[in-house]
Amino acid sequence: MFTFGGTKKTGPANGAADGLIRDVTTQSFVKDVIEESKAQPVLVDFWAAWCGPCKQLTPVLEKVVRAAKGKVKLAKMNIDEHPAVAGQMGIQSIPAVVAFVDGRPLDGFMGALPEAQVAAFIERITKGMTGGGTKELLEAADAALIGGDPVAAADAFVAVLGEEPENA
Repeated sequence: MFTFGGTKKTGPANGAADGLIRDVTTQSFVKDVIEESKAQPVLVDFWAAWCGPCKQLTPVLEKVVRAAKGKVKLAKMNIDEHPAVAGQMGIQSIPAVVAFVDGRPLDGFMGALPEAQVAAFIERITKGMTGGGTKELLEAADAALIGGDPVAAADAFVAVLGEEPENA
């Protein structure tokens, strides 16, 4: 379980006191990411304070993680303060997000994605844990369309077809 040692918020956006989002260090990575991911998926957001796209992505990640209502947790790692893990993982560009499941990296993406694509990514990561997710993907696609993001909507619809190829 994620616990907070204080209220210090070092990420590019405010962290959450709900136990779903926290900052991690090189020293806490094994416990807070590897071990925690054996119980539930953990997304690691590799970022830096000088990175503009990181400042755009982090609030989106936080919003979508909160909306997932406990299906996934978010661990934020500042690569300037803690470069070792990013180096070991071969992170060469930020923002980079890596999903850990069962103690191992499962999937990831680089760059600041729109909310619907982040939601679809989380749904893909968690669908094996919670069973299905077509409804959530369709909701993300609808939200993207309403929000004027047809590319994100198309990505979400493609993810739906991946789950239900008989409807292609």
